[in-house]
Amino acid sequence: MALSESQIPPDAQHYLVCGTEDCEKNCQFYCNDCHQPMCEQCRDEHQKKKKTKSHEVVSYKQRKRLLPVEKCKIHPTRSIELLCEECQIPICPICATTKEHRDHVFIYLEVVFAEKCSLCNVEITKIRSYFEPTSQDLKKEIAGDVTEIKKIMEDIRASMKAEAEAVKKLVDTVTSDKIKQVNKIEQSLLHTLNGQNQEIDDYNNYLNGLVQKYYGYLSPSNIEQLKFFLKSENFIIRPIPETSKPVPPVFIAGQNSKEDVAKLLGRITVPNTKPENRKIKPMETASTELKPTGKQRKQDREKSDVKQTLSLSSSVTEVRENTVPSVDEVYHISLGKSGKLWISDFYGNLVQTDLQGNQLQKIQTSGGYGYHTVTQDGDLIYTDKKTKVINRITPDNTITALIKTGDWKSISIHSSPINRDILVGMRKDRKAKVTRYNKTGTEIQNIERDIKGQGLYRKPHYITENINGDVCVSDVKNDAVVVVDKSGQHRFSYTGQRSGFNPNGICTDILGHILVCDIFKGTVHLLDQDGQFLSLLLTSQQGVYIPRSVCVDDENNLWVGESITNTVTVYKYLQ
Repeated sequence: MALSESQIPPDAQHYLVCGTEDCEKNCQFYCNDCHQPMCEQCRDEHQKKKKTKSHEVVSYKQRKRLLPVEKCKIHPTRSIELLCEECQIPICPICATTKEHRDHVFIYLEVVFAEKCSLCNVEITKIRSYFEPTSQDLKKEIAGDVTEIKKIMEDIRASMKAEAEAVKKLVDTVTSDKIKQVNKIEQSLLHTLNGQNQEIDDYNNYLNGLVQKYYGYLSPSNIEQLKFFLKSENFIIRPIPETSKPVPPVFIAGQNSKEDVAKLLGRITVPNTKPENRKIKPMETASTELKPTGKQRKQDREKSDVKQTLSLSSSVTEVRENTVPSVDEVYHISLGKSGKLWISDFYGNLVQTDLQGNQLQKIQTSGGYGYHTVTQDGDLIYTDKKTKVINRITPDNTITALIKTGDWKSISIHSSPINRDILVGMRKDRKAKVTRYNKTGTEIQNIERDIKGQGLYRKPHYITENINGDVCVSDVKNDAVVVVDKSGQHRFSYTGQRSGFNPNGICTDILGHILVCDIFKGTVHLLDQDGQFLSLLLTSQQGVYIPRSVCVDDENNLWVGESITNTVTVYKYLQ
């Protein structure tokens, strides 16, 4: 069942019905005088009626917001419609005639409300285009500082450990030298003591010999011994040799404190410097990421001029139909330079054609869904899901490996015309993400989860970028178009109208519209850049049956490729 206007959040994608009784078509317009949403047919009838042909009918997004109806507490039969500028209070027309408000100036609340709504929209635009991206840039800068500080502190820790190891080695060396000195002293003292011990041993041997001699005198064996003994007048014994006690060395322990050791290991200091404030880009230049060249500025002016003159046509017109050779189906279309296109099927046949469908060249690849794109320089970039390599082919047919995705399998790719970045949708096991690389293949951003930590994607088979930098992904597993801003913050997810939605090919146009194929119902949905459903742009009534791929060319024509045939149909939907 379609939602009524009062049930729809202001930022939600939704299906809004026409406000005309018994009309259930989707609303695209709004009458500011009647405060009524209208479909295209009811708008035409409304502007033909004599009473309402002068009413102001605008697109729904440009509508005047409806004021809440509230009765005056003093005059219950009248509604509050005016604002007293002097008293700054809302009043009814009868209150304006009383003496309390005599000679005061009054303004219609509707006018004041419209002005405030306009100011509010301006502030929302400022927040979206400046404050949010700038604050996200600051977050990235802070994250970079966190990484740098961690690296610096790790280097300091490594230096301190190295210094400690050096001191340990020095201590070990000095200790070894001192132990050698102790060993030498010990050897000297032991040598002296051993000499004294030997001298005592020699003296004892002398005494033993002397005792034996005297015993011989006591028992002479012959007259000669007796005669010698009788002649001896006294007996002389050598004195005991003198010895000295050793004087051992004394160890005096060093008086080292923790502070002395700390001095040996150096010290860490925090410079007494006032932190430098981070630079915040001024608002007028905050959205400028690349300085455009003269040629680029000219192209931007031309696009701006075209944008101001373009609007949605009241009907879609078929321009032509091409049959693409060498492919079985049209799974993806990439617009190249000089009116050339690259068209592929699921089985790896990648064909370059001109605008009339004539084949210019063919490449055999591993196949897939939205797996190729063309850069601003005219290079073809395509993913190889088997080798997990993203290849680049220059206009002179030089093939180089641009990016290796490791364990991740790349399944969709888009080259940004805004800043030449390369957006790649990837899968690994049950995880999925979008990775941003710069034009040289250096990874600069990963988009995987929302602010609650929930995974954003499951199968990002098609990917594109809107004029405001939003990254738009067709996720066939989530049955949703998932849109994040350029900082990676989730903006909205579009899940179709009512039940059954299987998004595939996706693209955007010069007005910021999002166009996405729904192969489940055989339609092409048209959304604004905030995810609001505008219309079913193509249905079976226009001869579309299973649309798989979409692309908008430089002339703002819509190219639609079918899933079961090798035909591409070109439509005009802007005027």
